[in-house]
Amino acid sequence: MTIAFMLLSYSLKNEKVVEECESNNDWQQCNKKVQKMNKQCSIIKMISLKQLQTLDAVVRGGSFQAGAKTLHRSHPSVINLMRSLEEQVGFTLFDRSGYRTRLTEAGEAFYKHALRVLREQAELEGLAGFLQEGNEARLRIVIGDVTPLDETLQVLRGFAQRYPHVQLDLDFENLSGPRERLLDGEADLIIHHVDPSDPRFECQKIAEVKIIPVVAPGFLEFDPDTNRRYAALRSYTQCIIRDTARKAKKENYFVLDDAHCITVADQHTKKSIIVQGMAWGHMPDFMVAKELEEGTLISIEGRWIKGTVVDIVVARVAGEYRGVMARKLWGHFSDIGDRANLEG
Repeated sequence: MTIAFMLLSYSLKNEKVVEECESNNDWQQCNKKVQKMNKQCSIIKMISLKQLQTLDAVVRGGSFQAGAKTLHRSHPSVINLMRSLEEQVGFTLFDRSGYRTRLTEAGEAFYKHALRVLREQAELEGLAGFLQEGNEARLRIVIGDVTPLDETLQVLRGFAQRYPHVQLDLDFENLSGPRERLLDGEADLIIHHVDPSDPRFECQKIAEVKIIPVVAPGFLEFDPDTNRRYAALRSYTQCIIRDTARKAKKENYFVLDDAHCITVADQHTKKSIIVQGMAWGHMPDFMVAKELEEGTLISIEGRWIKGTVVDIVVARVAGEYRGVMARKLWGHFSDIGDRANLEG
């Protein structure tokens, strides 16, 4: 529990005590309880980081003298500071009866919580220095519906481990949704498929995904072969994914005109509907590879019923090199791509 949280807890407890006294009409008892908690609260307010840092140095060093040496302070000043802390908290922190300075049972419990405060202070100082250098505290990344998620998260995990102060906000959009979010300034980077001839974007390829038309066995009343045309599927329900763009023109890929459709919000739901024999549809290969191998799904790709291959890229708005960390993330993807090319 941090000092700030402890202070908040005492405030809430005071309010609770007052509410209880109002219901019981026992104001004398209420006053005693509030005074006691206010006394505890004032003790906590007086504890300084300097005292907690000194306590930590003494415990780690095993003696007041060792703690003083670590902190480059005089031995008497450390002893006086710890005695002052003991007076403030109202109990003995150290057992001074032995050769080495040891914590009492109460001191152990107090020290455990003191370490949390010191860790939070160090993290806060680190974050302050990070932001002082002009680094962003947050990056907004939009991931497209046919992007291989596991591989993408592995790359982002490496970046997050390298820059722990950066919060990664991940959103998921379909079809033209990621591009719209990027152009509207609602994303720093997107990981999706983008027309490489579109001058509004700068892209670097990170993966290649094949989109395959699939059905469950027995869904079609005819045996699929390579010469079937889309007209043969017109009487069957097609499952399509909803474009999440709000303003841009909606995109539809491989959607048959006038065919009965089931529209879904994500590829996982689409896959489940197709596996259950409720519809046919196009799916990214990495999501159905196992089902195709096991025979729970069948590819109906042929001469006329087409699939396609899309390049998955990390994209940013051309000429808008946002912040330091956005550029570092862009470079991180470049490094991963360069290593993959070398290994290939």
